[in-house]
Amino acid sequence: MKTLTKLTACAAVLAATLMGQRSFGVLTSGSAPDPATMVANKVARLTTLLTLTSAQQSQATTIFTSALTAIAPLRTSEATAHDALPAAVKSNASSTIDQLSATIGSLTGQIIAIQNKADAAFYAILTADQQTKLSETNFLNGPGGFGPGPGFGGRGPH
Repeated sequence: MKTLTKLTACAAVLAATLMGQRSFGVLTSGSAPDPATMVANKVARLTTLLTLTSAQQSQATTIFTSALTAIAPLRTSEATAHDALPAAVKSNASSTIDQLSATIGSLTGQIIAIQNKADAAFYAILTADQQTKLSETNFLNGPGGFGPGPGFGGRGPH
């Protein structure tokens, strides 16, 4: 049970951070990198940390790209709901606030599920040594790692 709990925690942290990380380096355009760049940067960091094989790199890229693709429309809907909240607050529209809040909660839950499933799939392709190394490093909670975050291109706390 303890191993399952650790695996679940690792998966949750991986998902949150995976979806929340931006590339290292200077952003010259003032905007976030495209999803392919975000995935490539994440896989590069994981490769450095865990010495991923080329097959693992390819699998990780597929896993993380699929997750981003599934999350993109949910993020759009989430942003729309967040953007509508101030007007509902200003007009004291309690039922609209309830509905938007429920929508945001549901979308957030869906996003977290997708992220955690991607993390679990990634964790499953690692060797036992790589899993141990990942668990023993500060990468789980450090910058550029698997720590909590709003997700790839996601909205942070308001």
